[in-house]
Amino acid sequence: MTLRPVKHSLTLRGHRTSVTLEPEFWQAFRAIAAEGSTPINALAAEIDAARGPDLGLASAIRLHVLRHYRAVAEKRGD
Repeated sequence: MTLRPVKHSLTLRGHRTSVTLEPEFWQAFRAIAAEGSTPINALAAEIDAARGPDLGLASAIRLHVLRHYRAVAEKRGD
């Protein structure tokens, strides 16, 4: 895979926005959404609503992915 970030459009509360993430983060973000049977736009909206004003959406998504997989690893005892 390439490390070059890729831009995708998301819809948050009825408004289109674009987010740029590395392909690996897009893949992980989609997997997390699918795991919870949550549409990717709905998960992005949840993350957007919970983030602080000083944190960009792309960074908030990356942190969400990191925290998710850290929690999974802790559950397994890794």
